[in-house]
Amino acid sequence: MPSLLDIASQFTDSAQIAGINPLGEGLINDTYLVTTFTGGWVLQRINPVVFPEPKLVIRNLAVLNRHIAETEQNTLKLQIPGIIQTQSGEYCVNDQQGDTWRAITYIPNTISLETVESPEQARQTGFALGHFHRLLNRLNPKDLNDTLPGFHIAPEYLSRYRQVLSQTNTLHDSADSRFCLDFIDQHEELTIVLEKAKQQGLLKLRAIHGDPKFNNFLFDKNTREITSLIDLDTVKPGLLHYDIGDCVRSLCQLPTGQFNLEICEALLTGYLEETRSFLTEDDYAYLYPAIQLIPFELGLRFFTDFLEDNRYFKVTTPHQNRSRAIVQFQLCESISKQEAEIKRLIERLYNRAM
Repeated sequence: MPSLLDIASQFTDSAQIAGINPLGEGLINDTYLVTTFTGGWVLQRINPVVFPEPKLVIRNLAVLNRHIAETEQNTLKLQIPGIIQTQSGEYCVNDQQGDTWRAITYIPNTISLETVESPEQARQTGFALGHFHRLLNRLNPKDLNDTLPGFHIAPEYLSRYRQVLSQTNTLHDSADSRFCLDFIDQHEELTIVLEKAKQQGLLKLRAIHGDPKFNNFLFDKNTREITSLIDLDTVKPGLLHYDIGDCVRSLCQLPTGQFNLEICEALLTGYLEETRSFLTEDDYAYLYPAIQLIPFELGLRFFTDFLEDNRYFKVTTPHQNRSRAIVQFQLCESISKQEAEIKRLIERLYNRAM
């Protein structure tokens, strides 16, 4: 790997750099905090395995930044990380190994959390996702590149699973594997609902975050007020429902695999208060299918990876991805058992918004 100082010096005068240290615990990009005598900023190497065309990721962030800059600043309720250009005016640096590096602004005095601590945190998280969607509502999704083709397209995950299953030598005679196999067989119809609605014109493509899990939201260290939504590499054209479903999954999953309806209510309340001005009746109608789909989709991906000997998701034991799949399928099952309550909640929030 090239000298971090050499890379960082292309974004700012090396004499201004006081230190470069690893930042965060992300599993995708190599991330560093560059400390200067006037502040700091974030330096990242974009993982070419996950993002084979890293310049498209950077181009999307530039489009997003321009869009945010054109928004009335007094209406902004979140700090959105901005891209920092090199001293020669470029958006990235390529090293001798062909890796792509970029710099973005650092949001100080903030923390990310792994587990939601209260309904109020969930409400704030829902608000932040809703505010992000509202900010991007007037951004033409065609202006964004699809940096992860096939991401969240559930029928493609199901097709891949079937292909892997037909070719695998992994034994299926355990109770855990049988549970996964049977659960997928019994629920595979979930995979087509959102894509079919998109094809029918009931749901439209919009600019989405792509990965709004809980630890991608930043809270002020002192006030615990939500401050930012980060990790913007997955911003792309998609259905808002993928974001909503994934955010609900991330916050509402109890350690037992059960679904926390109280946290879901708080999250959706915050989200729908921010998005009521542009969500359609069809958007509301497909909220429950999205909440039900995403855990199934993730479980399907985990189990497929288990069958492929864990090629995608990092594991510490050979059966970890199967165990992860079981937790997601249990969450999906818990959601199904609470279908009536979740739909009544959505109807109540819809009536309030109207």
